[in-house]
Amino acid sequence: MTHLELGFQEKSSDWHADIMLVPILEGEEKTCIHPELDKVCPWLTIAPAMRDLQAKEGALTLVHGHPDLPLPRVLFLGLGNRKDLETDTVRTLIGKAFDRCQDLGLTQAAIPLAPLAELPIERERLLEECLYAAALSMYESGFLKKKEPSSPKTCKRLVLCAEGPISDGDRNAAERGRNAARATLLARRLANTPANLLSPDLFARCIVEETKNTSLRCTVLDEGAIERERMGSFLAVAKGSANPPRFVILEHAPEGYAGEPPVVYIGKGICFDSGGISLKPAAKMHQMKSDMSGACAVFSAMLAIASEELPAHIVGILPLAENMPGGRATRPGDVVTALNGETIEITNTDAEGRLILADAISYAKNYFAPSLIIDIATLTGACAVALGDEVAGLFCREEALVKRILDASRIAGEPFWQLPLWKNYAKKLKSDIADICHTGPREGGAINAALFLAHFADDTPFAHLDIAGVDWREKAHPLCPRGATGFGTRTLLELARGGIK
Repeated sequence: MTHLELGFQEKSSDWHADIMLVPILEGEEKTCIHPELDKVCPWLTIAPAMRDLQAKEGALTLVHGHPDLPLPRVLFLGLGNRKDLETDTVRTLIGKAFDRCQDLGLTQAAIPLAPLAELPIERERLLEECLYAAALSMYESGFLKKKEPSSPKTCKRLVLCAEGPISDGDRNAAERGRNAARATLLARRLANTPANLLSPDLFARCIVEETKNTSLRCTVLDEGAIERERMGSFLAVAKGSANPPRFVILEHAPEGYAGEPPVVYIGKGICFDSGGISLKPAAKMHQMKSDMSGACAVFSAMLAIASEELPAHIVGILPLAENMPGGRATRPGDVVTALNGETIEITNTDAEGRLILADAISYAKNYFAPSLIIDIATLTGACAVALGDEVAGLFCREEALVKRILDASRIAGEPFWQLPLWKNYAKKLKSDIADICHTGPREGGAINAALFLAHFADDTPFAHLDIAGVDWREKAHPLCPRGATGFGTRTLLELARGGIK
């Protein structure tokens, strides 16, 4: 992956870059020239393009000076009205600005800190978002192409400019933004990797390699170990594939926190989902390489948590498998025994995600006695139908936990909407021949799936994040090209940063 370099310039006499990015608010265009900016770009006040300067939301105004100047260009970023400004606007506009820099073939952009301080959002928050957005804009989806892209990313460095020392708070905020972006980009790249190049075993090997030089404790259970653990629900999904499953446990337990009951993140890791015997339609089946987006989010968030040495005991669990219609595949109507000893009637093999998550939840309860469990999964098309392609579903009965997740998601720019864990629907999961049926009626499908998972969490505080619909973009966005999005990664990181318990 291409990473964004970060620099600092603490004297206006030293400011230099190919372009300066300056945010402005509507109605305040004429006051946007700050003393420091006026000192290094005196030509701005007489530049003809300034007559056309607009700050309506999304507007970009490029002003040219002499090419030999230390700052030969200024790009004004229109943020709209002061009272309506949100961090989402800043993120998107920084992404658009970096796209413009790439189009111009520039190599280094700069942002002055003084204008940020005058915006109605706390400056460190804005700095984090600027670095996050700029780094996300670096992503290129064609990483498997033999030829270099026709328009390669050239602008790989962002400089923060100040007149005087840059505070530790500003520096730390910038690093937080870059770290969050690295995690999201890793999740995005993994989920975009074709299934033939990232089978359960290859994904597990990747995790082992990536965690070697970190504080994370990594354990990988192979198929034999999974069988000895009696994870019959998980194995029911995996048995149809020629590629054996893996079960990965990542533990972040810094000194002084290892004895605390952990928070457990569980990510659905279906490396490819054909639907099994209940075969999916051919249209868009190629996108099912990203059905492991939940596992990608958990793994990437855990790496970021470890790199920031966050003071919390957090465990990540990734059940990895392929759902294929092989000769050993589970059939609709089969009954299997889950890790908790209960029998499950399987009526639709394309509802596989909840089966692997059920055993992962039981494993977490058995081995870690967690303070809470949060799973993240591309679980149901029903959730995508209900909420569309920009909002994910949140299922949780713990109101304090709901608030924490929604607050973290707002910081992350990854919106969730709470849907009900409606207890009366639980009876729709009753089976005539087993302890529970893993599917209910089509109506309320996302709720039925969440209730199935909540059944295995039992009395442990539990939240289910259904990211079906938001894990993949059909149309490019300034912060994400077409393909996997890495959605949920930063929300998990922000939860850990907030000291969730």
